[in-house]
Amino acid sequence: MSAMGNDQDIARGDTQHTTVDERVAYRTCPLCEAGCGLEITVRNGAVARIRGDRDDVFSHGFLCPKGSTLRQLHDDPDRLRRPLVKRDGVHVEVDWPEAWAAVEAGLTRVVEQHGRESVAMYLGNPSAHNLSAMLYNRTVIQALGTKQRYSASTVDQMPRQVAAAYVFGGAVTVPVPDLDRTDHLVIIGANPYASNGSLCTAPDFPGRIEAMRARGGRLVVVDPRRSRTAEEADRWLAIRPGTDALLLAAIVQVLDAEGLVSVGDHLAPHVRGLDTVLAACRRFTPEAVADATGLSPAEIRQTARELAAAPTAAVYGRIGSTTTEFGTTTSWLIDVVNVVTGNLDRVGGSMFPRPVASRVRAGAGPAFRVGRGHTRVKQLPEVMGEYPAAALADEITTPGEGRLRALVTVAGNPVLSTPNADQLDAALAQLEFMVSVDIY
Repeated sequence: MSAMGNDQDIARGDTQHTTVDERVAYRTCPLCEAGCGLEITVRNGAVARIRGDRDDVFSHGFLCPKGSTLRQLHDDPDRLRRPLVKRDGVHVEVDWPEAWAAVEAGLTRVVEQHGRESVAMYLGNPSAHNLSAMLYNRTVIQALGTKQRYSASTVDQMPRQVAAAYVFGGAVTVPVPDLDRTDHLVIIGANPYASNGSLCTAPDFPGRIEAMRARGGRLVVVDPRRSRTAEEADRWLAIRPGTDALLLAAIVQVLDAEGLVSVGDHLAPHVRGLDTVLAACRRFTPEAVADATGLSPAEIRQTARELAAAPTAAVYGRIGSTTTEFGTTTSWLIDVVNVVTGNLDRVGGSMFPRPVASRVRAGAGPAFRVGRGHTRVKQLPEVMGEYPAAALADEITTPGEGRLRALVTVAGNPVLSTPNADQLDAALAQLEFMVSVDIY
């Protein structure tokens, strides 16, 4: 046992005194866009404790399991402290000049023999949550001079951004639920009790849900899995995987058939094509989609009627709604439901955030389009300056002009996080050169 006081640890029996240098540092968690506040106790130069900053104006002390283990990440003996170069199939530690020399020699050789388009770059998720990566990744891409760009976005949120770009004019113009003022929240394919939400910067997402319910609001969760968030819901719709678009189309059909469509005066001047959308959804009755979704017509009608009856409501979808065959359609229909219930761009509904700085406003700029380039093997279209990560293995292994010969990855581990990982794992062995920028 020891007692601490006035910067001193008093050892057993009060016979020894050891000076303790202790301070508290306040930081922001870098692991996702929620940006929760951290209170870090540093004792004798080492992290002694991490907990949520209870005075943070956004997160109010909330911290997910990832943030609470940052000390283990910082002190992990497996974390790299020096660069590694592979020799005879084994990574060995080297100094930085030698590492840079190896990068220069490897990339220069590939570019001179096969051209710049033989080099690809893959950016992992942490690239979006690190200031230095956000500043300099673009510079690296431009220096490489290749259009062969891949990232975690195409196995994550890209459908949501594509849908937003077509509807609102900009890929980053993504409406988010007004959690602090809504009366009714429908969550599709997200588990914020575990992940704190995403594409919706809301520190302490669970606390905001609980506050909504405390003021009389309701939570509906649409998820094939009984997640932690589903357990907290007032209603859990155990939908079959990949059928969210059918459910949303049926909700639109019910609202139309029962005369519950109400766009609202604030939206009406900005909405185009509503009649076309309603007509397209009329064949997706609750009975027509019941077998595919695994939800009864009564459940679907109740969901639609509750959305229409709520004073304010918001539908929010995340990774479970985007990583499917019809992810873009689902993301678009989420916006459609928010529109036809009058809850888009409305207090308590799904609103557009106001960033500190933005190059794109809703409806501004040139028309969004995809397909400014295509992958060599399967002719898959470019989206937002990159190609689907699922195509990377084929581009490496398929012989012919334009075959990928080198790869640079930054803060990404695509062998574990992209589809058909075994195929990509085998493909990487065929590269002539590869650089990974990572802490592991």
